Amino acid sequence: MSGPEDDARASTAGSAGDRGAERGRGRATDAVPPPADDADVPRYWRELGLPGLVDVHVHFLPERVQAKVWDYFAQAETHYGAAWPVQYPLSQDERLAVLDRLGVRAFPTLPYPHKAGMAAWLNDWSAEFAAAHPRALQSATFFPEPQAAGYVEAALAAGVRVFKVHVQVGSFDPRDPLLDPVWARLEGTGTPVVIHCGSGPLRGEHTGPAPMTGLLERYPRLRLVIAHLGMPEYAEFLDLAERYERVHLDTTMFATDFTERLMPFDPALRPRLAALRDKVVLGSDFPSIPYPYAHQLAALHRLELGEEWLRAVLWHNGARLFSLAP
Repeated sequence: MSGPEDDARASTAGSAGDRGAERGRGRATDAVPPPADDADVPRYWRELGLPGLVDVHVHFLPERVQAKVWDYFAQAETHYGAAWPVQYPLSQDERLAVLDRLGVRAFPTLPYPHKAGMAAWLNDWSAEFAAAHPRALQSATFFPEPQAAGYVEAALAAGVRVFKVHVQVGSFDPRDPLLDPVWARLEGTGTPVVIHCGSGPLRGEHTGPAPMTGLLERYPRLRLVIAHLGMPEYAEFLDLAERYERVHLDTTMFATDFTERLMPFDPALRPRLAALRDKVVLGSDFPSIPYPYAHQLAALHRLELGEEWLRAVLWHNGARLFSLAP
């Protein structure tokens, strides 16, 4: 029986015909082959001329929170109708070592609360983690509650680099009046906010493009990073990235075999994605992904958007977003 890495190799090899067809339509020919497996990832980014990878969608959580997340994915067939075998159910130190071997030079921890009263202590934990691990971008989160403006201000004062919001898990409207002072402050600071707001893999009462459109109409200078490219509402979130200067899109799970089975991307949208080259950033959802890390990179490679697009997505855009040195 083949394993996840075999599937990744097969999917990469199987895309050769597609690559040839794209070249026939005038796509730039890529001289660098995609990574065959995780051990091959450093070769891939080196041959692209990059110093490593910037992954804007990585999770490190308190141990008991992480355990609950993995328990949830163990029941994925009940939740999603599809198995979700977590590829990296490892200790914290082992996960850090995996990222180091892959060449991920910077990553956030992206905590997120599912109820009131969690955000402040998650932020404290994430700040301590970042202080202990130099490659980690200090991360924080918030929830619509009276204390939100206060602990967001405290996180900013402590040097936070990025916030995470999960609309579906938190089950709240991002336009909640309790968040008005938070959004106004973050619009002013320009601090990136990675926000899971699309309706995949699960729809929520407040997911989809409509709440985000309303939010951006009120705070058009927010530096939002739309997680998962907004799946499955890809076209609508491409609209927002085209319309608003500071809106970015992350590639988390995008174009992988797993996601294409559940929420396929319309190939007709590829030219728009290519045109947004400077606003797309690498995201993976490590460690809780159901395939090897290399498959995410191979999936982006087989879009055939060219090596300049890949260089921008895998390093340059994330480095610019977080003011990282080469």
